[in-house]
Amino acid sequence: MGWTNTSSLEGFILLGFSEHPQLESVLFIFVLFFYLLTLVGNFTIMILSYLESSLHTPMYFFLSNLSFLDLCFTTSLAPQTLVNLRGPEKTITYGGCVVQLYVSLALGSTECILLAVMALDRYVAVCKPLHYVVIMNPRVCQQLASLSWLSGLANSLIHATFTLQLPLCGNRKLDHFICEVPALLKLACVDTTVNELVLFIVSILFLIIPPTLILISYGFITQAVLRIKSVEARHKAFSTCSSHLTVVVIFYGTIIYMYLQPSDSYAQDQGKFISLFYTMVTPTLNPLIYTLRNKDVKEALKKLFSGKLCTLRT
Repeated sequence: MGWTNTSSLEGFILLGFSEHPQLESVLFIFVLFFYLLTLVGNFTIMILSYLESSLHTPMYFFLSNLSFLDLCFTTSLAPQTLVNLRGPEKTITYGGCVVQLYVSLALGSTECILLAVMALDRYVAVCKPLHYVVIMNPRVCQQLASLSWLSGLANSLIHATFTLQLPLCGNRKLDHFICEVPALLKLACVDTTVNELVLFIVSILFLIIPPTLILISYGFITQAVLRIKSVEARHKAFSTCSSHLTVVVIFYGTIIYMYLQPSDSYAQDQGKFISLFYTMVTPTLNPLIYTLRNKDVKEALKKLFSGKLCTLRT
């Protein structure tokens, strides 16, 4: 008998940061600040990519997908976290926990694939510039984006469902601030070796293969950029690619730390703060990194604030 037992249907107590009550008010402000920043930053990227015709390119199509993804990902976690940090009652309903698990797992997995797709786009743009328009045509871009979303959804459906089948035997105290797989496995009152093996295999597929492909593509990109004679063109190529690479390092670095270290060496307290960074800060960094280092986005922003962009669109 799995999660359908009476005890689990009552919901769960999210212990979160209750061991550090003095930090909760600070963490509340921290989460609220980054959540608002995420909303503003990612909405801005999506609006600019839609309104500014010069941004109607594969790169910004994928970036819009990334912004929408980050927006949904943080929204699936931040409101509940804020509620639990504010009040003494730190609970989540059974349904809320299930929805949070499925949604956050699907979106997190999708981002793993999407970042690899964005690296492929940069590889074609730098290494095959004459064939770029033909290779990365709108249909191919839509197919690659769909592949990313469907892969994330499939992983979530399989992995979360597998986790939800475990019997909990009345244990309702979840030692985390969100419903995530490693913390939920600790609640099970049966041997979770198979589940941990599945988690490890899935982690290899989503957390090792994509960044490996990204690094290989950037090896080819670096070679191609160094062959460019124009200093300005070389600088622009490096600037665009370094933005993507920064996002990749931050995203994969934190998530690999969370999911690929041995369970016996997993410091729960340390893991919570890493999770907080990955879930609240990383989605904020994506638009900042891309906008602050990108001339095209800066120009579109100027047009937006001056009112010219909306006028051009209408």
